[in-house]
Amino acid sequence: MRHFLDLDLVAAGELRAILGKSQALKDARAGQPRLAPDAEQPLAGRMVALIFEKPSTRTRISFDCGIRQMGGQTMVLSGNELQLGHGETVADTARVLSRYVDAIMIRTFAPETLEEMASAASVPVINGLTNRSHPCQIMADVMTYEERKGPIRGARIVWTGDGNNVCASWIHGAERFGYELVITGPETLDPDPEIVAAARAGGAVITFERDPMKAVVGADCVIADTWLSMHDDVTARDRRHNQLKPYQVNAALMAHAKPDAIFMHCLPAHREEEVTSEVFDGPQSVVFDEAENRLHVQKGVVRWCLGVL
Repeated sequence: MRHFLDLDLVAAGELRAILGKSQALKDARAGQPRLAPDAEQPLAGRMVALIFEKPSTRTRISFDCGIRQMGGQTMVLSGNELQLGHGETVADTARVLSRYVDAIMIRTFAPETLEEMASAASVPVINGLTNRSHPCQIMADVMTYEERKGPIRGARIVWTGDGNNVCASWIHGAERFGYELVITGPETLDPDPEIVAAARAGGAVITFERDPMKAVVGADCVIADTWLSMHDDVTARDRRHNQLKPYQVNAALMAHAKPDAIFMHCLPAHREEEVTSEVFDGPQSVVFDEAENRLHVQKGVVRWCLGVL
């Protein structure tokens, strides 16, 4: 059984194989209509359940389109449409779905929901995002980085702001892909120290720098994310914004990075908060390349899970 739950649970060589296939699939589709079938149809006759307890744009569309391109079909379900965890245990839902579909992608709140789904399912389960991590996003980001700048191993990657679920997956990626990760943000919003410690124990180079101007010196890539995540209490908005204002990515901050540094954001973005429109729309921004590459990476992940990479 091949689940795709977190980057630190998949061997580096396997992640590289997924990225290699994802890039090949992207290259093979150059110039084709969006929903033209892939030359290979490895998902013909297969059904994938896509479960969304959280709102979604890129995750939903990329998985849906990608599975169709590969000849499969999708069943898109919201948390409200299922008895997931309230009318029925997550484990029982997983057992039932396993009788109907060939794989399950779930985008949920509690990581325990993902874990329970995977432990009970007899088909592969894919993490489309939890409050703890977002591994598919970082796979697309690494693919984007390497398209633009070459191998990411040894690169200086700077995360600015809240040490949230996306940051956690960048931490996992530092161990698996060998880049240096610098985290700059207020100490009160640091990522989970256990995640940092585990990555460091695996050889990851992760440092903290409270001064954002110092953090981005020599940076090959600067990353921002929203200051208030979907699972955060809205009452925390003003407090969080006050803490994170010094970490806004703007032209002055990017000027301290390498001249060819790129800017990343997993989207959706709140312009003029975590990033200015000048940077977001500027020549260093690769945010829409990242969004596109979600499609190609999801295809690689699904193929890997189903053993048809």
